[in-house]
Amino acid sequence: MAIIHHTTLKPTKLELLATWLPTRPWYVGTGAPELTKAGGFRLDDPEGEVGIEFMVAADGEGVAYLVPLTYRGAPLPGAEHALIGTMEHGVLGKRWAYDGTHDPVLVAELFALVEGRAQAQAQSVDSTPDHEITRSCTSTGDLRAHGPAVDDETGTELPAQDGTTLRIHRRLGLPDAPPPGAVGHVSGHWTAPDGSRVRGLFAELR
Repeated sequence: MAIIHHTTLKPTKLELLATWLPTRPWYVGTGAPELTKAGGFRLDDPEGEVGIEFMVAADGEGVAYLVPLTYRGAPLPGAEHALIGTMEHGVLGKRWAYDGTHDPVLVAELFALVEGRAQAQAQSVDSTPDHEITRSCTSTGDLRAHGPAVDDETGTELPAQDGTTLRIHRRLGLPDAPPPGAVGHVSGHWTAPDGSRVRGLFAELR
């Protein structure tokens, strides 16, 4: 299980994302947003080296973005295009933050989550499963990454070895049930601007 250190980060994750989000094709705001953390969950790296977080970041206009992130103690070779920025961690020192859809550790564990081989963990509490993150999978193929992640105007697609594609919804708001034609999904929860708890579809496998 990952150990969550409650300490300082300079700059903060939200400060890094406020600069990075406007460079994404699925961002719909104008200029740098004022972000708040609205929810999310974590996954464990089996090797215990990489931090894996799925953050829901809400802007001031009511849009909630799903941002898969990885945190590393050294640069990820060949992933310069996916670097969001670096932070100084109060316990661990310098950390490199990446768009996790381009990090093989996160991608492998996300496919494992869809298949039921990995358990979603609470975002801010050690060793605590998040049972509000739901998933399903009826595919019997080989759910491993097959090619790079591809962004478009609404999300990110991760091709799998078996010919299916896992689509990550970057702008949240779809109902949390698997859509027609999907052979797998991940749904989760976050906090709306009015303080209510809402659920929606995070990813679907087709």
